[in-house]
Amino acid sequence: MYYSVFEIFAVGIGPSSSHTVGPMKAAKRYVDNLIKSEKINEVRNIKVSLYGSLALTGVGHGTLNAIVYGLLGFEAKDIDLSQDYIGQVKSSMRLKLGGKKEIDFDFEHDIVLEKKIFLPEHSNGMKFCAFGENGNVILEETYFSVGGGTIARQDEMAQRIERRPYDVPYQFNSCSELIEMCQRDGITISELVLRNEEALQNREKVEQGILKLTEIMQETIVRGVKTEGILPGGLGLKRRAPGMYADLNKSFNEHKVDGLTLVDWINMWAFAVAEENAAGGKIVTAPTMGSAGVLPAVMRYYQRFVVGADTERLKQANIMFLTTAAAICSLYRSNASISGAEVGCQGEIGVACSMAAGGLAAVMGGNLQQIENAAEIAMEHNLGLTCDPIRGLVQVPCIERNAMGAIKAVNAARLSMHNPRGSHIVSLDSIIKTMYETGLNLSSKYKETSLAGLAKNVRC
Repeated sequence: MYYSVFEIFAVGIGPSSSHTVGPMKAAKRYVDNLIKSEKINEVRNIKVSLYGSLALTGVGHGTLNAIVYGLLGFEAKDIDLSQDYIGQVKSSMRLKLGGKKEIDFDFEHDIVLEKKIFLPEHSNGMKFCAFGENGNVILEETYFSVGGGTIARQDEMAQRIERRPYDVPYQFNSCSELIEMCQRDGITISELVLRNEEALQNREKVEQGILKLTEIMQETIVRGVKTEGILPGGLGLKRRAPGMYADLNKSFNEHKVDGLTLVDWINMWAFAVAEENAAGGKIVTAPTMGSAGVLPAVMRYYQRFVVGADTERLKQANIMFLTTAAAICSLYRSNASISGAEVGCQGEIGVACSMAAGGLAAVMGGNLQQIENAAEIAMEHNLGLTCDPIRGLVQVPCIERNAMGAIKAVNAARLSMHNPRGSHIVSLDSIIKTMYETGLNLSSKYKETSLAGLAKNVRC
């Protein structure tokens, strides 16, 4: 199934697309359904049950707040972070459902964490139930957050997305099909994606939208570099990006630059975004929020160390980078998963690394085989990566993993470019299949539950 660029790259509130963005969307959709049913005025209270990974790491991932934002009727783009909506609900123990109907709401009792129950469809499950004056059920719906902020209601889980397939000229379900279509029509992967997007809205709006996404990504780097302080959540983790930036500038001014300085810059850019995400800022999913620092850092590397100040060339490169990366992500979403709760961190940092490597190979002039090779190399060396965040926070090891993912992506792209014909033994299709099988075989303790690994062995 083809996933639009604007599904894969979307603006949301950190720190997690599956645990924050998805639940907010689900709660908002549920409330919208209550309004459509014309029964919202009958509601006296609502119970929300979180299951599996959402229950186990939801507190650290901001899931409870996200649910309340959704119940209030907010979408991520509408939230003014300077307003303390959550504090008002907690102190008053009242909630204005969908901005229309005020009901009693108690954080402690009306959001239930079912930590021992994993629903069979997916480990990120949530159930919403509205009750009337006599305790009668008005509307009950179960949703799943399947990765990257995408949600599906229980009856939609067969296709794992809340929409029908897009009517676009190029529907591809494998990389081999994607490459075959490009070769047949003599186009790049980027052009194929743009033609698909053009079937959904005009080309000018598509390109403007993509450039706006890249602008937001780069603005996030700037915010992350400038903002100092301690990240929320209780670990006492100090933001490192501002200090790294100061050190790099000092070294440059003192002419102490060495051959690996560009690695330091890439690390710093990835840290800046990942720290902004951990602080609950507005971030572009790429393809998730936990992995949102990889692509912006690799794009910044290309802008600063490869392209330079050629503005028009840079615009076209940004479009090619994100559209190529989006096509690669479509393959993972169609044939595997980008949910850490389903396949571990290989589905988040691993996929982001693969996307970034393919995108970078494309803008460096790579052919179809080199782009596939870059994306494959990147995932091959993230296979088996577990998701074991300490205290359920998207901080340790998540922030450093963004930096490592960005460095791996650059290396994978450069390796592929040193292979002129792009010939390789392992196909991207086979690595995606392997990643998914590996993820399914991982113990659930290593899939965003904070029950094992670093979360268990590191005491803070």
